[in-house]
Order: sequence, then C-alpha cells, then structure tokens
Amino acid sequence: MFNNCHICVNKKNTTMKKLNQIFAIICVALLFASCSNDDDGGTPTPEGVTISDFVASNEDYSSLAAALDAAGLTATLAGQGEFTVFAPNNAAFSAFLSDNGFAALGDVPVDALREILLNHVVTGTNLSSDLTTGYITSLGKGASSSENLSLFINTASGVEINGVSEVTLADIAVDNGVIHAVDAVIGIPNITTQALANPQFSILVDALIAASDSNTNYVDLLSGTAASPFTVFAPTNDSFVSLLAALGLSSLNDIPQDLLQIVLNYHVIAGANVRAEDLVNGGTATTFQGENLTFDLTGGAKIIDATGAPSNIIVTNVQTDNGVVHAIDKVLLPQAAIDIVDPTITGLAMMTPDLSILAEALQITGLDAVLDDRNAEFTVFAPTNEAFNSFLGGASINDVPVIALTQVILNHALTGIALSSSLSTSYTTTLATFGNTDNNLSLYINTDSGVTLNGVSDVVAPDILAANGVVHVVDAVIDLPTVVTFAVADPTFSNLVAALTRPDQPDFVSVLTTPNGTSPAPFTVFAPTDTAFGDLLVELGVGGLGDIDGPTLTAVLNMHVIAEANVRAEDLVDGTVTTLGGDITIDATNATITDPNGRVSNIIVVNVQAANGVIHAIDKVILP
Repeated sequence: MFNNCHICVNKKNTTMKKLNQIFAIICVALLFASCSNDDDGGTPTPEGVTISDFVASNEDYSSLAAALDAAGLTATLAGQGEFTVFAPNNAAFSAFLSDNGFAALGDVPVDALREILLNHVVTGTNLSSDLTTGYITSLGKGASSSENLSLFINTASGVEINGVSEVTLADIAVDNGVIHAVDAVIGIPNITTQALANPQFSILVDALIAASDSNTNYVDLLSGTAASPFTVFAPTNDSFVSLLAALGLSSLNDIPQDLLQIVLNYHVIAGANVRAEDLVNGGTATTFQGENLTFDLTGGAKIIDATGAPSNIIVTNVQTDNGVVHAIDKVLLPQAAIDIVDPTITGLAMMTPDLSILAEALQITGLDAVLDDRNAEFTVFAPTNEAFNSFLGGASINDVPVIALTQVILNHALTGIALSSSLSTSYTTTLATFGNTDNNLSLYINTDSGVTLNGVSDVVAPDILAANGVVHVVDAVIDLPTVVTFAVADPTFSNLVAALTRPDQPDFVSVLTTPNGTSPAPFTVFAPTDTAFGDLLVELGVGGLGDIDGPTLTAVLNMHVIAEANVRAEDLVDGTVTTLGGDITIDATNATITDPNGRVSNIIVVNVQAANGVIHAIDKVILP
C-alpha cells in the first residue's frame, strides 16, 4: 500500500515539475515579447528565471546560448551572484564569425570564446540609468595580464560599448541581474580599440595616424602583439590643444612627422603591463624613445618628463589584451623634442594643465608676450591651479582688475635665471613695483627647509627649464607684500613681531597693513633684529619683553615707524626725522640713526620694499 502511494506521489511530483518548467518558459517568452514592445525596458521577470534561462528560452539568442554551453558558462550565469550581461543576438554572432574568418561557432577556440563571452559580463546589477560615460571592468581577461579587461561605456547617445556595440534593448530584469541586448559582439579590446572608442583620445588617434610611415604604423603596432605588452600614457584632446597653443601651431599637420614620432614614442613603454599599483614613487621607466619617465606619487600620480613639468595621471588601468592605458592631462616631451621645440616660460605654462590659470592670467595681463621673449631671461615662481583657486576664494581670474593682477603676476617673476641650487636665504627683487615708481618689490627667500617665499609659498617642483629661463612651481600665490609680511616672513624679526602683536599693544598689524594710498600708509620702518632686542634686554636689565610695561613698549615701537613716506636708502638725508613716537637723527653718509638718548643704531639692511612701504633693518632698538 505504501509503495503504491509512493509511486503516486512521484508521478504527481513529476507532472508538477513539468508544468512548472512549461510555465517558466511561457513566462520568459511573454517577458521577451513585452520587453520587445516596451521602449522603457525594466520589465520584471518571474522568480527563478536566470540569465541563462532567458538566453536559452529565446530563439534570437540561440548562438549565445550555444556559446555559453561550449564555454562552460551556462551554470555560471544560472548560479549565485548578480551579473550585468551585454547580450549579442544571432545576427551579431554571425557577423562576428564572418569578420574573424570562422565558418561556425565550433571553430572558435574554447579558451578564446570563454574570454570573449566573459568580456560581455560585469559583476553586479547595472541598469541603464546606472551607466555613465567612462570605464567599467568586465570578467574577461586578456593575454598580457591576469587583470580583468576594461569596457568603455559611452552614453552620449544611447549606450555604446568599446565603440563597436550598441545597446538595442536595455534593462531586461532577471532573477540574478540584468540583461542589455546589444547589436554586436564585443571583441577582446587592444590598445588601439580603446583609443578609438574614447572620443577624448581622438587627437591622439589622429597623431598616431599622422606619425605612421613605411617603417612604423602606430595603429597596427598598438593593435598587435609584437613588442607587447605595452603601457601607454595617453594624452587627452585638451593636452594636445594646449601643446599646439604653446607651440603657436594650428593643427597636428604643422608638427613635423619626425618630431611627432619622437613625442609619441615617449608615451609608450614596451614589454611591460605597468598598472597604477606597480608605479613606485621616484621610479623611472624607459620608453620607446629611449628616454626615461619619472613617477611622482606624492599628492596624486604624476609623470615628470624632460621639461620637469608634471603631467597628472587622470584615469588609470584601462586594461586591454595587449597592454594597459593610463590617461594623462599633458603631452609628455622628451629631451629630444625639447631640443627641437624649446618652449618658453609662457609655452610651458600653456602646455602644463596644472598651470592653466597662470597661463590665462598671462594672457589677460599681456605678460604672455613678455615671458615668451626668447631674448630675455626670467625666473618664474608659478602657482598651481589649486594655489590660484585658494587665492581667488571662489572668484574668477577675470574678476581681478587687470592692473592688480599684473602686479601680482610680476611679483612671481625675477630677472635672470635662478636655479634652486643658487637660491639662498636672502632678499631679492621681483618685477612688481611700488606704486607708480620704478622701485621693485622685495621677495624674501628662506632655504632653511626647501624654498619658502615671503613665508607663504613653498616651491613644490623646482628647476623646470625653458628656452628663456626657469620655472619653479609653488603651492600658493605670492600676494603683494606689506611691511608686516616681511616682518613675519623673516625670522630675524621674530622679537619685533612678538612685540607688535603683544595683547596689550595697539593693533599695529592692522595699521601696518594699510594699503598704499590710504593714510597713514606708506610707511618707513626701521626694524630691529632679534640681536638688537636681545641687547636691549641686557641694557635694561630685564629678562624678557614681558618685563617691559605696555605704555613703554608702545612708545618704543612707535619710534621705529615713519608714516606717510616711503623713504628708501637713497632718499635718506642728514637731519631730523619725525617718527610716530618722536624725533630721530639720520646720518645718511654713515647710515646711522641717533635716538633722543644719544644711542646710535646702524642701518644694516636697506630697501626691503613692500607694496605699502619700505623696511630697513637696524642693529639697535631706538628708545624714546
């Protein structure tokens, strides 16, 4: 009795299984019909229908189903996990087989077929609304690396993959992910494939074609395996535009073919698939050109070419079958090209993306012509874009009055060539001027730890050579200095600053930062050194500045400032001069100052010119 019941149950279960399978197939067929008539896509699939089920139940995907079976991937796409599949139909497979010389699907080597199919699969569920123009990673792998291949998604008009396959029906939802129907098989990409696919590399592609000759066809080379794998640093269109502008050229056609070959060779490393994680700070790599590139990984990944100007790596690890591509924002120049091109300081600014605001400022002020002069020599401390953005505080460079902007830019330039090795802790003069005079503003250089300018700006990339000088990249804009700027920047005046900023003192800092042309500016300041203050403490028999009472300290400090006058050393004359605290006597011949107590101070440094006055260092504190 029990055996008969067991047989009845088995028959019932078998019947139910068959009914369920039939029902699932009918539902899938209905789903496909619904999706085909629904432009919006996104129609849900009944539970239990996987990617493999969907493909197997639709005649238009019989080639894909057969390929999945042959490659052993049917179970993968029917199992655990979530996937996004770009699914080619039968017509796409037929075209693929014909284009690659295969008579039938069975002629495709199984290992190759497996990677091709995996190149259509992305981990996770990516609906069409999730896809944006850029790179994603497929499950396929190429010959040059164990890393997964990259897919370039272009959503400018619909969804296009690697420039060869378009989504014709999106967002077919299944139980373990989503399917996007595509009109072409997405072959295993090589470097040329990815260059052609991304419109940001269109000028690079043009350059590869223009540089090709009977000896080297760059497009074919980067499509193949000879000398592969390759690591390619690919300049974007903007990079080439900047280079052409810097060279004063209108198009690639104006660049001699041999020069273009030299430049392109400098962007390729042969025999190595160097991914971002393989780069070493300070490391080098030899290019096709035979010259080395240097990598700087501090504050982001950068490449230093023969100019010394950094190029930022803005997209990394675009993995292909025969190598890897990294997008960069500057065309790299080897020494061989520099010897031919020989860019000026203006040219370097124009071709260096991180100096684009400086390049714009040069054009606004007309200083681009000055720094493009090959018959002159300059040293320029060049602020980065980040430095300018911080200085502008959200405003545009165009919002700064041209006269003011001109002086700020000139405050970053010196006459002559000053390499970092020749810089020392001292004052020099920039091309900026005080008021409407010919008196150039001073710049305080401190080399105690690197190179710091006026206490506010550090050199971060020194000694970038140009045809007419040298550029040192700095991390902050060097604003026009006040007398307070120099007092704070120069450690020789630390006691003076401490006295001026003591809480019981008047707001000397605010007064002494008054802009030129506004009373009581300009100022002439006789600034006692730290040694002078130390001598004063001994003279007064006190242990420190804190032992000098507030009113006395105020009176002392006022004795060192002349208001409403910018008296330079050459303007000094013998006689009495009135300061904010009383009269002093000047001996111009011997460069001394006598205070009301008959004490004599020597003027030991002259003409530290600020935008609102001038400083002369003295070796004895003046007393009222």
